[in-house]
Amino acid sequence: MAGAWKVAYADFVTAMMAFFLLLWVLSTVSPETKAGLAAYFKGELQYDSSATSPVSNNPFLQNTARISTDSLRISENEKSHIAIAQKLQQMLMADAIPQSASGISADDVGVQLRVNSDAMFQPGSATLSPQGVKVLGSVMKILREYNLYLVVRGHADSAEAQPNYPSGWELSGARAASALHYLTGEGKIKPTILRGVCYGDTRPYKPGIDEASRAANRRVEFVFHRPEVMSYSVVY
Repeated sequence: MAGAWKVAYADFVTAMMAFFLLLWVLSTVSPETKAGLAAYFKGELQYDSSATSPVSNNPFLQNTARISTDSLRISENEKSHIAIAQKLQQMLMADAIPQSASGISADDVGVQLRVNSDAMFQPGSATLSPQGVKVLGSVMKILREYNLYLVVRGHADSAEAQPNYPSGWELSGARAASALHYLTGEGKIKPTILRGVCYGDTRPYKPGIDEASRAANRRVEFVFHRPEVMSYSVVY
């Protein structure tokens, strides 16, 4: 028992060494990376809390513009996802897509680009708008640069006028199909790496019946993911 204090002292010295090592590591990290990590641990970023969303918002990757991958010990897949998210953000900004009408999220499977249908299609239709063509141009650039597969998911608003469609199911499916037709036609993207799915109004992005919620719920999601996870149901 007389030497018990030595064990406690050794634990104290070990803890102090770990603390000073942490301080040294932080001193070598860039201010931008520190800001991104701080936002991650403080929980200051917006989360997609929808339990039905297969690809949830990752706050670490949401703050991609402020994170440098050079000073982080992360996997090659994570580095790739951050690079893709950064490029998508830059493309959206260059095309002046409103932040309120789009969003980027990621997980260990891939990266998701969400764009409100109002920014891509004519009201109540599956006809691409000039802005929608720009969005698909950004999607094509990512597919050409990276070895990725793509799932296009169409969603509809429960109250959106749809004169040429029996229901939101058909409208959301037609919008996903319209995007796929453009990618394979104008974009010359191989159809074997593409998938389409429609959800109608069954997976709302925001609860509520106000116009802002409805506008957010009528959307198209582009899920970029690695080829080896094509059979996973998580991407659908």
